[in-house]
Amino acid sequence: MIELGADTWPPAPIRTERLVLRQSEARDRAAFIELFASPEVGTYVGGPRPRAELERAVPEVPGRRPGFFVIDVDGAMIGMITLDRRDAERPGHVRPEAGEVELGYMFLPEAWGYGYAAEACAAALDWFAGALPGEPVVLCTQTANDRAMRLAAKLGFTEVERFEEYGADQWFGVRSPLTPSGPSGRSGGLDR
Repeated sequence: MIELGADTWPPAPIRTERLVLRQSEARDRAAFIELFASPEVGTYVGGPRPRAELERAVPEVPGRRPGFFVIDVDGAMIGMITLDRRDAERPGHVRPEAGEVELGYMFLPEAWGYGYAAEACAAALDWFAGALPGEPVVLCTQTANDRAMRLAAKLGFTEVERFEEYGADQWFGVRSPLTPSGPSGRSGGLDR
């Protein structure tokens, strides 16, 4: 989990041209269940979880913790972004002491193909660079996940290494704290 002061988390909602990145609310529960039960979403993250199990396990307000953003379009959750410390026991690190912040994201299939992931991740990375300046961010994805590989490149992540984990080939990259997310160093349309 990210160590953020009370004055930093939760941040005010982050608005981009089309999206709002915000804290989760009770109204997001059904979308969380749909997200984790989706076979398409689960393809590269260990498979879908049974809907009945999710109905029992997902809290009334899911995802309420530092580093967790709901992605909202027109008042509805379409996905989520996480910024969490990478477990020191896992392969893939850019610091000898480990503990780097790792970007994670998942979007409902109906939100795929519209550029929402790039827009939302760029906004979250820009927010993070302001909240914890100088901190690198890492990203790990299966090499078979072409969409995630393209997004990593678009966001400015560069390959550090490849390894096998969870029975699949993984790509591990880092985004330098100085990497801008857009041509001017800002995400397009980001309100500050």
